[in-house]
Amino acid sequence: MSVGVAHREQSFEAAIEAALLGSGWQRGTASHYHRELGLDTAELFAFIGATQQAAWDRLCAYHANPNDAQRHFVQYLAKQIDERGPLDVLRRGVRDKGVAIKLAYFKPAHTITDDAMALYRANRLTVTRQLAYSTQHGNTLDLALFVNGIPLATAELKNPLTGQTVEDAKQQYREDRDPKELLFARRTLVHFAVDPDLVFVTTRLARDKTRFLPFNTGSDGPGVSGGAGNPPAPGEGYRSSYLWEQIWHPDTWLDLVRRFLHTDKETRSLIFPRYHQWHAVTNVAEHAAHHGSGHNYLVMHSAGSGKSNTIAWLAHRLSSLHTPSTLDEDARARGLRPNEPVFDKVIIITDRVVLDRQLQDTVFQFEHVPGVVQRIDKDSAQLAAALQGETAKVVITTMQKFPYVLDKVQGLKGKRFAVIVDEAHSSQSGDSAAALKKVLLKAGSDDIDADGDLLTASALARGRHESLSYFAFTATPKPKTLELFGTPHPVTGIMQPFHTYSMRQAIEEGFILDVLRQYVTYKSYWKLASTDPTDPEVDPKKAGAQLARFVTLHPTMNAQKAEIIVEHFRRHTAPRLGGRAKAMVVTGSREAAVRLHSAIQNYVEMQKYVGCSALVAFSGDLEIDGVEVTEPRINGFSEGELPERFGYTAADDRHAGTPAAKQDTEYRILVVAEKYQTGFDQPLLTTMYVDKLLKGVAAVQTLSRLNRTHPRKAQGDIFVLDFVNEAGDIAEQFKPFYETAAAAPTDPNLLYTAQNAVMGHAILVNSEMQAYAEALLAAEQKATSETALQRAHAALYRFTDPARDRYVALAAEDPEAADAFRSALRDYTRMYAFLSQVVPYHDDELERLYLYGRALLNRLPRRQDPSMDIGEVELTHLRISKTGEHDARLDPEGEQMLPGFTGGGAGRQHDPEKVALSELIEAFNERFGIGLGEGDRVWVEQQIVALAEDGALQAAAMVNDESNFGVVCDKRIEDVILSRHDDNGKLMQRYLDDESLRSQLNQFARRQAYQMIRRNRGIT
Repeated sequence: MSVGVAHREQSFEAAIEAALLGSGWQRGTASHYHRELGLDTAELFAFIGATQQAAWDRLCAYHANPNDAQRHFVQYLAKQIDERGPLDVLRRGVRDKGVAIKLAYFKPAHTITDDAMALYRANRLTVTRQLAYSTQHGNTLDLALFVNGIPLATAELKNPLTGQTVEDAKQQYREDRDPKELLFARRTLVHFAVDPDLVFVTTRLARDKTRFLPFNTGSDGPGVSGGAGNPPAPGEGYRSSYLWEQIWHPDTWLDLVRRFLHTDKETRSLIFPRYHQWHAVTNVAEHAAHHGSGHNYLVMHSAGSGKSNTIAWLAHRLSSLHTPSTLDEDARARGLRPNEPVFDKVIIITDRVVLDRQLQDTVFQFEHVPGVVQRIDKDSAQLAAALQGETAKVVITTMQKFPYVLDKVQGLKGKRFAVIVDEAHSSQSGDSAAALKKVLLKAGSDDIDADGDLLTASALARGRHESLSYFAFTATPKPKTLELFGTPHPVTGIMQPFHTYSMRQAIEEGFILDVLRQYVTYKSYWKLASTDPTDPEVDPKKAGAQLARFVTLHPTMNAQKAEIIVEHFRRHTAPRLGGRAKAMVVTGSREAAVRLHSAIQNYVEMQKYVGCSALVAFSGDLEIDGVEVTEPRINGFSEGELPERFGYTAADDRHAGTPAAKQDTEYRILVVAEKYQTGFDQPLLTTMYVDKLLKGVAAVQTLSRLNRTHPRKAQGDIFVLDFVNEAGDIAEQFKPFYETAAAAPTDPNLLYTAQNAVMGHAILVNSEMQAYAEALLAAEQKATSETALQRAHAALYRFTDPARDRYVALAAEDPEAADAFRSALRDYTRMYAFLSQVVPYHDDELERLYLYGRALLNRLPRRQDPSMDIGEVELTHLRISKTGEHDARLDPEGEQMLPGFTGGGAGRQHDPEKVALSELIEAFNERFGIGLGEGDRVWVEQQIVALAEDGALQAAAMVNDESNFGVVCDKRIEDVILSRHDDNGKLMQRYLDDESLRSQLNQFARRQAYQMIRRNRGIT
């Protein structure tokens, strides 16, 4: 390497050092580093002397002289770090001979005491260049970062002008840095590979197995949509300068040590936040500190973003968050005072048990105080106690528990709450969120006006409230979610996420895989025939749905799909990930899941395949063919065991195939209906078979089950085989969530339009609605228990009797007008439940109509709508064919606008135009039976035709009734089928092996052949 080239790399190193020294770091001296102890002893004792001289003097009294005391202490400290790790030692210090010595002082939550800030400022952060770290050789590190003499981080710097990049820095760590060296094995926590453009980080050196993660802001900067990398730096700076200007800034660096770095309890690996996690937590907390409670925040972080850790860090930060020591006039006008806690409690709403454990483990490492995090796993009394008590700062519960504490929460007047919603869905956007607010405000709400108007209080409780802040996390926000939790653009007013980590960036950075790159579509072609001679007129929409359901659930359809799924799984999926890969089959209904699972199992057994065992997942019980089935009965174990049983792999069980094996059967295929399509994290899933129409958020959430990474899993392992959807349609569903989503704010006057639509019908009377509202709110205020409240609600139904009677009279006279009223009232209540969360109407009339209308809707009788009867229908032709192989990956297109909330519902119901069933079937056949010929006739019908053409059976059918004909037919059926053996060997084999199937087919074929013969001869 020439001197000039070397100089250019040293210039990069010098520029970083200069920036650090300018921000408060001090220059370390390489010779002060004690290689045997892994400590900079000079900086260590300079820190102790400046902060704890009295304690040090007490410790020196145990030794002959100060030198002995220092020699003993550094050896004891090194041993403590070896045993406890540098993080714990820095946070909790050490006790030597009964004397407590702190190794770091962290910034206090408030600045009321100047002494605390003075001690914090006495920390000695040093950066040492070209550190010779080993006792075995003279290799040096470009940079080493110390806190009070304890080394915490190293960095290798590369400059492309020298012909080297960040990839060379990674290689240097892997090849030239021995993980067994003291500095790497038991001292430093994190290692940075840096060049002027990019930064990567690892917390564990393991030679060629060292895994570096990107630590970049995103191609368009932090917190907004974009891809991997970093944007150009302003001026002549480096793209990667945020590392030393922000992350290595003394305040940030000590805050990372204090509040972010922790050990994963299961893997024992150190967790260092990714840049977007740190940026989201600090920016959200900073805004809350400066603006107080009463604001909503939407964090749109993709799958693979490490959301659980982000929530844990945010919860801990909010639990001790204080307002700044100095406030501007606007903040003071909002009632904020300096150095006060922003929130009294942090409440996390989630259904993920793993988050409960993770939060408790993580926060305990920070606080080392049990009970700071409390999970509500019992009853509402436990929740009320946690909200009122002093110990629990973070409370974890589910939204469903909040309505049950209305009568238990006391003494919460003046309290402020941060509510973190894990996966913000519509369940948090309606009445349940309003119920939550009532829970927290009931004990002492200031919303009741001077006249004690409870109706006004109810209306006010629906909107944003100064004592509540929502922090909503989701990868797939709906328009309602954006309106409720989003942040308006200062110019356009468009509702946007407060912080974004996009799916695009997660894919480009390698944290998730792209599920759209290998997308294969199949299409089913089929024809139907009706055996109903009356050819009834039917509602085309309802009858069409039944015809489609008939085809979907048909045994032959399931048999063919099962064959495609199993054969594809064996050829494509089974060998992947070293024989560990698994597949999910997504169906449209519980019955479809059960029937397709059965077809898969039957096919596997018929072919005598191994390694293709399947499970089924659905909720509740179901009756199929007269038999009640449940998920546990089919699988043979409880629902709670399924994730672990499905996750088992024989390849990772050294006792597999022996009595000592952890599990008898390895399950490779999971057939689901609704269940496990969201929140199911199984990295071994590589393939999905889709047999369900997917739209909107459901499409993204369902297919995203495949995007989890695994050490053995690569992009090429991901595969989707879709029987129903088109690849282009699915790509369109992903677009809004690929980068960032936004929504236009709703016109608040829509609600008055909806109100006018309701009141335009002569059904509701203002005095009746007022009487009901007053009685309802009075009952809620007086009720002492949930049971008493339910009794009160039941008694209040009498207030809706007059309106109900008027509706019944109208329905008898003009059914369409009655339907229009019901539809308008339903639209209004839905619209108000949502818009009142967004717009503070403070309008008694609107609230009154909502309260009354919601009760009345429960009492309005519905028009009778008899179920559709399409009679007996036969599937006559079927073919399932591949229609294409697609790479449906998305191109960056920037922010995507979601359709706004417009209100409106089903509208007036009209009687549908009826069509003849035969016409509807013909239309279906034209749509789904394209290109079908006699060679595609389903196997069962082929056998029936063969029977009908048999001369002996024709003679028997002409002179016998069907029962006697069966005696002759049963003797001939198997001979006829065997004679057609070559036509379809697999189905024939199934017919011979499955006695139950054979019996059912024989009975069906006998009846159909008998009718066919006699029909052909003109005999009915």
